[in-house]
Amino acid sequence: MDEKIYDVMILGGGPAGLAAGLYAGRSGLSVLIIEKGIDGGQIALTHGIENYPGQANIDGMSGQELVAPMTEQCRKFGCERVSDTVSACDFGGAVKKFIGSRGVYQARSAIVCTGAMTRFIGCAHEAEYVGKGVSYCAVCDANFFRDLEIYVAGGSGVAAEEALYLARFGRKVTILHKGYELAASPDIKREIEENPKIRVLFGVEIVDLGGDGLLSEIVIQSVSTGERTVLKADEEDGVFGLFGFTGRRTTGMFDGVLDMQGGYIVTNEKMETNIPGVYAAGDVRVTPLRQVVTACADGAVAAMQCGKYLRKKK
Repeated sequence: MDEKIYDVMILGGGPAGLAAGLYAGRSGLSVLIIEKGIDGGQIALTHGIENYPGQANIDGMSGQELVAPMTEQCRKFGCERVSDTVSACDFGGAVKKFIGSRGVYQARSAIVCTGAMTRFIGCAHEAEYVGKGVSYCAVCDANFFRDLEIYVAGGSGVAAEEALYLARFGRKVTILHKGYELAASPDIKREIEENPKIRVLFGVEIVDLGGDGLLSEIVIQSVSTGERTVLKADEEDGVFGLFGFTGRRTTGMFDGVLDMQGGYIVTNEKMETNIPGVYAAGDVRVTPLRQVVTACADGAVAAMQCGKYLRKKK
């Protein structure tokens, strides 16, 4: 066990966690950031970012380029860092604990910034085309497919709403759904039906992807007959977009510990969970928008609330 008891312990080194570390460290609090991988979380895998306010390169920059200065700011303000995989938590006492494979970490307050992991579509060669035609965030990447054909994998209400958003950019949007009815509200279904740019193919699943560097082929299979069809990008385009909205998932570590809704942690506007001294920020919490800018804002709020909580405890 790490005997040191920090003021603030942050689980996750994505934008929310780094922003929380920056604000907490700059406030003079002792901070430990626990991250199992590289800083940035999902954003570190993003090839092109155009919508972060004030970014250094307005023509686009990678997730790692955006995150690197955040990491340096945390280091500047004294945040300590450990690389470990946390599998359990203990929030029962005045000192909060995260249990990792390399040790137990302790602090008087904790911020959960573990993010939400995209559920992959589940087809062959999917990983090869992430950032090269395959995306999981319409707000992030729709602009890259302006005037191109776009496909949407999924039949949930989220998939339907994202298809409507994507139709503002692509010249044609096709929803590919294994089921035979969209799980969306009547209003959203009506909008889908009335939008001339959107069509829905029911009873099909994506089984493979292809293309020379960029995504230009999608192999779909009939759920009922097993018959396969190859969808090919227009020769002049050479690429099309495939957006996966088959769901997202968070870690199950907090089930039964923190209040959850649909797999996400419930907080108020102060990022407070149901346990005093424990906060959540970024994609892991129930929120209407999951973007880098909102994650950073969440992290800043959580850090400042930690400070207020600790001052009351003295």
